[in-house]
Amino acid sequence: MAVDRDHVLRSAAALLTRKSTATMDEVAKAAGISRATLHRHFAGRDALVRALEEHGIAECEAALDAARLDEGSASGAVRRLVREIEPVAGLLAFLYGENELWEDGGGDSWSRLDLRIASVFVRGQQNGEFRIDLSPVWLTEALYGLVASCAWAAQAGRVAPKDFTHMITELLLGGALRHSARPREES
Repeated sequence: MAVDRDHVLRSAAALLTRKSTATMDEVAKAAGISRATLHRHFAGRDALVRALEEHGIAECEAALDAARLDEGSASGAVRRLVREIEPVAGLLAFLYGENELWEDGGGDSWSRLDLRIASVFVRGQQNGEFRIDLSPVWLTEALYGLVASCAWAAQAGRVAPKDFTHMITELLLGGALRHSARPREES
């Protein structure tokens, strides 16, 4: 019987987004295969995590494509992106927390994602939609952080999953302070 690699990756992603410390035995069980079969496809946890990284990047690229980032307003593009990325937010949260993926500065694939997302923030700054005192790189990192945080909070039952897009976009695009209630900066 041939093992469906995509099924194994999706099963591993589903498990590891709920339990990041899951063992290879637990991953194999979740995928419905033996540990030996899992090891034939992924030599160890590092190989599995790297395969999940490739899978996650492909899912993110598909979400970026579906969000039609070049259409309409930049804020509309951000809202569409968050909505499209929600189905893989748990996997992104897992990958975001995997330190070994970031030890070498990340790869070209992550850089491509970063550039595509940052370009939306650049466009929004150029057309006067977004603040110019926050760099597009920082706004991109903030988006990743909010997606991961919201995924973790939703998985833990601390926030309603149905509010995912609203919570992230309102905080990112609107900020935490009410515009009419901005305090004076302290010196």
